[in-house]
Amino acid sequence: MTQEITFANATLILKETVVTGAIRLRDGMISDITTGTSIPKDAYDMEGDYIAAGLVELHTDNLERHMTPRPKVDWPHRAAIMAHDRELAGAGITTVFDAIRVGSIISDGNRYQRYARAMADEILWMRDAGALRISHHIHLRAEVCSETLQEELAEFGPQDRIGIVSMMDHTPGQRQFRDLTKFEAYMRGKHSFGEAEFLAHVDYLYSLQKQFGAIHEAATVAAAAHYGAALASHDDTTAAQVDTSHSHGVKLAEFPTTLEAAQACHARGIATIMGAPNVIRGGSHSGNVAALDLAQADRLDILSSDYVPTGLLMAALQLGDLWGNLARGLATVTHAPALHSGLSDRGTLEIGMRADIIRFKRLDGLAILKETWSEGQRVF
Repeated sequence: MTQEITFANATLILKETVVTGAIRLRDGMISDITTGTSIPKDAYDMEGDYIAAGLVELHTDNLERHMTPRPKVDWPHRAAIMAHDRELAGAGITTVFDAIRVGSIISDGNRYQRYARAMADEILWMRDAGALRISHHIHLRAEVCSETLQEELAEFGPQDRIGIVSMMDHTPGQRQFRDLTKFEAYMRGKHSFGEAEFLAHVDYLYSLQKQFGAIHEAATVAAAAHYGAALASHDDTTAAQVDTSHSHGVKLAEFPTTLEAAQACHARGIATIMGAPNVIRGGSHSGNVAALDLAQADRLDILSSDYVPTGLLMAALQLGDLWGNLARGLATVTHAPALHSGLSDRGTLEIGMRADIIRFKRLDGLAILKETWSEGQRVF
């Protein structure tokens, strides 16, 4: 049965401009876009509210938060996935690459347990069963500083349609945590380490990086090519690190920590991803480069909600205000992430694209989300 709906008198945020007009959805696709304030008889009056393409999220830790809502609590995974899915729909996100860690540390008190293959199976099962409201894809976060990375990567293959593999090295003293005092505050706050326990953990991580770092880096690059996934770097700090990333075939740079690294990414044709919380807070919680500084230098391409889903739309609007171009700001969370993750059927309001759209208004600096539609179906 044909399903058709029209939203009129809307402020449409297109790929490069903002216009007043109407948009028609038909059978899960955008079938027509017109300009003007007229309201057809069968249309819904948007009363000037904004309509934009649904948000595309490439890197979020939100699922892990639902998996472990309290320390040492392992919540049932299907329930966690469903809660995560509904929360993202309520934040205007219609496509998500669920970040799942591969690479565990099991000899150090089993602090980082293996879960990736089982979690991916649950996500894929729920997706195929039609239990999820938005479009879910898999993003494997490959932890170089770990013990089991090669084994866990081998559990996946092309049949899993992995979208992104990011290569992460969280060894303290470099990249995200060049400042060991920031790393100490983070780890002691997260795990309630005493000083001696923290120092022992740092020494252990150094030994893991020395033993496995090069091996795991090579394994990650090979795995991404085997899966047919986009390869991402993480926390590049120097131009030399960006050169290495480029030699590996990296197309996405997650959270470069310095302007130097972002400049090098731009020169190498690597798209930079920065965190929405960094934009909103006005700086990095790890003491690294501020996302707004990269935006002002024209070196910010994509935003990720990172750890606050509702921050994605809010930060995109903030960038739009900074640049004096609302369409450009929204493109960092719609067109750009879709383009750089290989999803050519979404991310813009254009005829023939998936009917993934959001409706919102602005109120005293806030983004008030009113509706989210995924493939022509209202999900929020």
